[in-house]
Amino acid sequence: MTSKQNFTRRSVLAATAAAVAAGAWPFTASGQSGNVRFILPNATGSGVDAITRAAQPALSKALNAAVVVDNQPGAGGVVGLQALARSAPDGYTLSIVSNNVVILPSVLKSLPFDMPGDFTPIAVVGATPMVLVVNPAKVSATNSKEFIALLKSKPGTLNFASGGNGTILHLATELFLEQAGATAKHIPYKGVGPMVTDLIGGQVEFATAALPSVQPHIKSGALRAIGTLAAQRSQAAPEIPTFVEQGLANLVVEAWFAVIGPKGMSPGNVKKIHDAVVVAFADPAVKDAMAKQGNTIHIGTPEQAQAAFKSELTKYASLVKKTGLEPQ
Repeated sequence: MTSKQNFTRRSVLAATAAAVAAGAWPFTASGQSGNVRFILPNATGSGVDAITRAAQPALSKALNAAVVVDNQPGAGGVVGLQALARSAPDGYTLSIVSNNVVILPSVLKSLPFDMPGDFTPIAVVGATPMVLVVNPAKVSATNSKEFIALLKSKPGTLNFASGGNGTILHLATELFLEQAGATAKHIPYKGVGPMVTDLIGGQVEFATAALPSVQPHIKSGALRAIGTLAAQRSQAAPEIPTFVEQGLANLVVEAWFAVIGPKGMSPGNVKKIHDAVVVAFADPAVKDAMAKQGNTIHIGTPEQAQAAFKSELTKYASLVKKTGLEPQ
């Protein structure tokens, strides 16, 4: 071995040691930083998809690695979550999920994973407003009172869509119907994208959706907003009234989103990812995108995320029983 080769090897080893000591992102066996893949158990066009893609450049910068978004929708999120659960806990495979993940155990008789036991909650990032929208060509109602009257005049006749059985969008609409004293037929879809397409096309009459996934269609007039399921009006859409102010005082459903990984992640990797999430969502471009989507950002600690997942499982189990949904 030449002295030049010796020097090169010593230089690489020294640089690697320095990077590890400084807490740099893990390296693959080839010595190159690998891609960080975010498996989303949602279709393109969903609220979580819009959030992830808006934060993608900042996440890539904060993680010092290329961030790849991998949409794997299906079975209300089960397909993507199963893929995440089977991934290596090395910090290179993560997900941003909605509170669908804590509803699934209450609406499905069996799951190919344990929630949250087969995952590592890293951070509850924030919340996104939800809005009930109708196809304006199919539904003449312009507010909650008119829409409820229409539903009651045609019990069980109108169709409502969701991104899948047992999703937060499904549950939110069931809660609306329960509080309104009305009935409608549920049409589940394999993701928000196809749901919105058919809603605009008139194949279904109404749906509840995350505001970011339907806001452009509300602005264009392709969809009409009846009300948001929040305690207060969204700053991103102040013209849309809440159902609370329209007489349904208890209809408040929050759609939160969080970063998770597979189980068995090291505390060091959890901290690095959590810190990168904090940095990414503080990026001015991401903050602006979140504000335009109506999302509120309040990033909790990994410990708070773990506690939240457990408490939310109990909360939604109670809500599912209240709406009378039977596990499928």
